[in-house]
Amino acid sequence: MKNLLLELFTWWNGQTMGTRFFTWRKGEFVGEDEFGNKYYRERAGKKRWVIYNGLAEASCIPPGWHGWMHHRVDTPPSDETYYAKSWQQPHRSNKTGTAEAYRPDGSILTPEKRPEVTGDYQAWTPGQ
Repeated sequence: MKNLLLELFTWWNGQTMGTRFFTWRKGEFVGEDEFGNKYYRERAGKKRWVIYNGLAEASCIPPGWHGWMHHRVDTPPSDETYYAKSWQQPHRSNKTGTAEAYRPDGSILTPEKRPEVTGDYQAWTPGQ
């Protein structure tokens, strides 16, 4: 019952009823990633979509699937042996708004003070 209510009234928890119906009617399952996200494409068309496992967080799509979703490659990672490039980083969830968010020195949310400016900078003074 809870899942039904979530599908009816929210879009950020997996899929909506409209997405479920569209997927059932026109979707073709393509594959699943290591996070449990499921990828689909339209049987007769170019549309591609993902049904997230949990909250809809676009940054949870791994690099290989991201390329397929954005039509950069035609072959999904499930149809080939995909290896991430050396420069591709593993997924890290977005920490914005949490206690783990990045807060540089000088931020109003950190006790540290911003380092003093050093070097050859001299502030402009009117009349000089």
